[in-house]
Amino acid sequence: MTDFLGYGKEKRRAGNLEILSRRVTFRDAFREMLESVSQNGHTFEECKQFLKDNIKLDPGFKDFIQYCKSQDIPVIIVSSGMEPLIRTILTKLVGDDANDIDIISNSVEVHKDGSWNIKYRHPSSGYGHDKSQAILPYKNLAEPPLLFFFGDGVSDMSAAKYADVLFVKDKLDGENDLAAYCTREKIPHVLFEEFSQALPAVRSIVEGTKTPKEWFDIGRV
Repeated sequence: MTDFLGYGKEKRRAGNLEILSRRVTFRDAFREMLESVSQNGHTFEECKQFLKDNIKLDPGFKDFIQYCKSQDIPVIIVSSGMEPLIRTILTKLVGDDANDIDIISNSVEVHKDGSWNIKYRHPSSGYGHDKSQAILPYKNLAEPPLLFFFGDGVSDMSAAKYADVLFVKDKLDGENDLAAYCTREKIPHVLFEEFSQALPAVRSIVEGTKTPKEWFDIGRV
């Protein structure tokens, strides 16, 4: 959204690299990105429509959801975005299946003059939304479940080391900041390009034909 409605891809990309290098926090950089959209005069409803019109579904995501439902595996969206945008997009892309997907994210404040700003879930955290807080309660259970996590960017750095099985999207545009972070921090992960590729790996772990470590050793699907 920032690339097209805000201050553009070049500055947004520079911001992501600053986050990756830890020179700025995700919270502050992402707020600035979104402010550039609002300051350009785009209302929140316009942003919602823009995303509905332009975001495409990752191939295989519907099949992934159906498999998880068949195995009683909850699917939860843990996002640094804003819940109304995510819910709108999800409903358009997956239809009624969206009703079975919980969303843990930030919210939004819309003002009378049409301007708006992100309202962070964890405003005191440098991440704005510390995604590890969505994972840790499960890990503290007496019988913790195996936690799969799919991430694709700097917003997922807070969760990366807490997942049991971390899948990192290998982007064709080369913006593979999460992969760079995991490599730097020595966090085991599996690269994937589409959910259609990741599903067989998830199925093999659930069914016990391969272990997470075996997939980490392979490194990608």
